[in-house]
Formats: sequence, C-alpha cells, structure tokens
Amino acid sequence: MRISVGKGSCGIAAGAAEVYDILREALGDTVTVTGCIGMCYLEPIVNVDGDTYVKVDKNAAGEIIKLVNNAENNAKANLIKQEDIALLNAQHRIALENCGVIEPENIDDYIKRDGYTAAKKCITELTPDLIIEQVKISNLGGRGGAGFPTWFKWNAAKNSLTADKKYIICNADEGDPGAFMDRAVIEGDPHAVIEGMLIGAYAIGASEGIVYVRAEYPLAIKRLDIALAQAREKGFLGENLFGSEFCFDIRIKAGAGAFVCGEETALIASLEGERGMPRLKPPFPAQKGYQGSPSNINNVETFANIPWILRNGGAAFSALGTEHSKGTKVFALTGKIAKGGLVEVPMGKTIRDVVYGVGGGIKDGKQFKAVQMGGPSGGCIPYELIDTEIDYKTLAATGAIMGSGGMVVMDESTCMVDMARFFLDFTCKESCGKCTHCRVGNKRLLEILERICAGDGVEGDIERLSELSNEIKDGSLCALGQTAPNPVLTTIRYFKNEYEDHISRKKCTARQCKPLLTFVIEPDKCIGCTLCIKKCPSAAISGELKTAHVIDQEKCIKCGECATVCKKNAITS
Repeated sequence: MRISVGKGSCGIAAGAAEVYDILREALGDTVTVTGCIGMCYLEPIVNVDGDTYVKVDKNAAGEIIKLVNNAENNAKANLIKQEDIALLNAQHRIALENCGVIEPENIDDYIKRDGYTAAKKCITELTPDLIIEQVKISNLGGRGGAGFPTWFKWNAAKNSLTADKKYIICNADEGDPGAFMDRAVIEGDPHAVIEGMLIGAYAIGASEGIVYVRAEYPLAIKRLDIALAQAREKGFLGENLFGSEFCFDIRIKAGAGAFVCGEETALIASLEGERGMPRLKPPFPAQKGYQGSPSNINNVETFANIPWILRNGGAAFSALGTEHSKGTKVFALTGKIAKGGLVEVPMGKTIRDVVYGVGGGIKDGKQFKAVQMGGPSGGCIPYELIDTEIDYKTLAATGAIMGSGGMVVMDESTCMVDMARFFLDFTCKESCGKCTHCRVGNKRLLEILERICAGDGVEGDIERLSELSNEIKDGSLCALGQTAPNPVLTTIRYFKNEYEDHISRKKCTARQCKPLLTFVIEPDKCIGCTLCIKKCPSAAISGELKTAHVIDQEKCIKCGECATVCKKNAITS
C-alpha cells in the first residue's frame, strides 16, 4: 500500500504538514510525499492506493487511518468528486506529468517513470546536432514568455567558439503576481528540470549548469538541492557521464527576488555579483553571457518539456497545438476562479476552455469580466474575446501576451482602472531604474492612475495615459519597460467606459475605488435593526430602533461594513 500526501507549498499552507505527521505516526513508511498535482483548491490532498481524498484535515486523516486499518470509518466523505476528476482529465500533462504523482525527494520514483532514459540516449547514441534537430522538429518555444524557438538558442550556443567554457542556465526567477508554475514544477518534479538541463548541456557543449531561483522559494531550493545530490550519487551528474567523456554538473544560485532578473542579461549580471540590470543586445548570451562565455538560458517549464520530447520524438510534441504555437502550456489560474491551481493544456485551447472547462468557471456564480494574461507585462482580455485561442500570435493580437503562464481571472466586482493601477504599482517598484522611460515614465503613469482612482481624474487623462504608454514602450531598454504599459493600454482599449465613469461621473461602477463611493441608506428598505450602527467603526450612522437610519457623509470612512451586514440590502453605494 502506498499513501501520499501533497506537500507542495500550497498543500503545506492548507495544513498538509500536520496531516502528513498524523498519518506518518500512525502508518509509518507507507506514507510518502508528493508535490502539487495542480488542484490547489482541494488541498490538502491524500492519495491512498489510487483513491484521492481532498480537503483532508486532522479529523479526516483519522478516518483515513481507520480505513487503512480496515476499521469502520467515514473516509469517503472526503473522496474527490467526479467533476474534479473530469477537470484533471481535461488536461494534457507533459511538463506536469510527474507532479503530484512521484515523490520528489526520491530519485528512484523518477527513474521508474523513465527518468534519465532520454539523457542516457542522448549522450550515448545521439550527436548534439541530432538532439537539436529533434527540439527543432518539436517547435518548442521558450516558456518564459517570448516563445522564442528553443532549438535556435541551443544551436547558437553550440556554434559559438568564443570561449573554452560554456554554461547552461535555468531561469527559475518567477516573479509575476499570481504565477507559481516554475515553483510547483521544481517542488514536484525537480529531476525533470535537471534532466532537461543535462540534455541541453550536452547539445551545446556546456560543462556547468546553474539554476537561478528566487530565495522566496525555500521548499523548491531544498528539493532541488536533494535532487542534485541524488543525481550525482547515481552518476547522472559529474564526471564521464554514462561512460562517455562528457562531464557536467549543476549548482543553485538563490536570487534576491528582483522581477527584472527574469530578463536574461539582468539575470547574468546578478549571477556575476552585479546589480540585476539589463544590457543592450547584441552580443547575445549565446556569444557572450555568464563570465563572458557562451551561455544558454531557458526557464523551468522549457527544460521540463525536454525529456518528454527526446523520449517521444519532436513530432509527437509538435502534433499538439496550433500552427504558430506547438505543444502544451502550463497556466496558474488565480483570482476569481472557482477552482484555482495549475493546469496544462494543449496550445490552441480557448480562454473559455481553460476558465470554464478546466477551472470550473467563476466563483460564487458571478459573471466573467476579464482575464489578465502575462502578468504585469501582459494585458486584460475581456469577456467578448473569451473564445480567443491560446497561442502566441492570437494573444498578441489582443494586446496581451502569453507570458510565463499566469492567468488572473476577474469578475464584475473588479475595477479595471484599479487593476491597471495595481500592475503599474508593481512594475514601478520592480524597475531597475536604468532607463528613463521605464524609471520615470511608468511612475508618471502610476500617478495618473492613482489620481483617477482617487476621484481626481481630469479630461484628457485617457489621452495622456495612451500617449505616455506608447512612448514608454518605444523607449525602454528591456521587456519590463516595453511591456509595463500593456495593462493600461488594454484596459483603455476594452474598458474605456470605466475610465470615463471615473473621470467624468466620479463613479466606480465596480464599487472598488473607495474615494468614489457614497454609501446611502434607502429609507423605504431600512427596518431600523441597528446592525449597521453597531458595525460602523466611525460612528457615522444614527437612528432609533425600527426607524430608518442615516449615514453622516463627513464621518463615513467608506469601509463598506454597513452594507455587508445589512440583511435588507438597504445600503447602496
């Protein structure tokens, strides 16, 4: 019997550590650990010989112990529902094929699922050119955001003869708000990333690999460190791999968490001990990268796809997806989604397929309003475009981007002006400050948005936002500045009426911008129950029992607590 507890970061946050300890104490070594299977909304998750139990607390853990011991129990109360199984089965998992299935700290679990067979085949049977050819056939685009052909980067680094040593670097500096794909892959299947890097290193002739991962991911770093030690012990890293002359090893670099270090030249600067700031290209990293040597940089998801591609052939991967975007893509579903977590679907699926077919739709039965794709560098896609296919070309046409795979879902309660302000606030804080357009221009954008949300918007602000956004896009050095105005431009493009409401009518139709709200008690609905008086933190409400109450607008701090407790919906804003 095998019992596994999902102990990714999401599972631990939901209480999986306590559940694991309870089960382990009672059932011993039969209890193991897995990473996140993607259904974060059901954590903690426990699997007992193929049966999945969800939202397992300490009481449910006790029922599972009774079940295993063949005692009378009520464990079935926590059995996963068929509708949730259907959402999982609607996916096509390649990068996530082992996540939530294997024990990430046990290399033998990975080996049992054909782990390192692709690396062995590449090093003992294939030439670097044949490996790159398979990656070319797969048409795998970099999953870090740009979708640039992976084979092209590998080939450029392979053909670079400017130094004696080459490096292969894994970019695990995942910084988008709402994105956690890379973290989950490393926590759940670190050996897939190691094997992908190993294959890439052999293809380009690199002798050293570096995983640049943000220090905010301690569990990912811990499991990756364990996996590296196990791979060395098994002879998959180190000297004369698989009996060949090829030598390769990997080390971890914990970054300080700067969003700009997701840009490859800024990442290299950070690796070298400098402040993470981008530089002009060319030269490209393939010619002059880390320590001035040819270097190749791909992100976690890109490397996690490589073993599958080399095991199954590039054609099998390219058979999935669209003309312009092949294979699958991992997305982190967050926001107002009913069933948030990690999903992996073939390119070409629509936003509707992901939000409703895999994510279960919108929370609390509310209406889908928009989805922010590509993080702070992306754009808001409205309901009218919900049937847009997910590939690099079609998403770019909407004004959004694929990005690393964050999907922040919004319902009718979301203010799009405030959403643009939120993302601009993030990019302003994360700007390295090297170029004026990004450092100063985005700050000016933010100031205008803050003014509009505060009720101080003036005629001409929309035009100022658009003009300044385009200047920032044209004048910024790296992709952070070039894409930072995307949330502003797309919200103006699709939700201009909300900007006009804020500026001209001084109204926030989503009721999120507090300075634009005025709470009023409708006397014909108020029954004088006094609940709002008791709840009001500023003593702004007055009235006698069973008589209509009144709000003193000068005292009102617009917290909305009164409207929350009113059972008759007598308080409007």
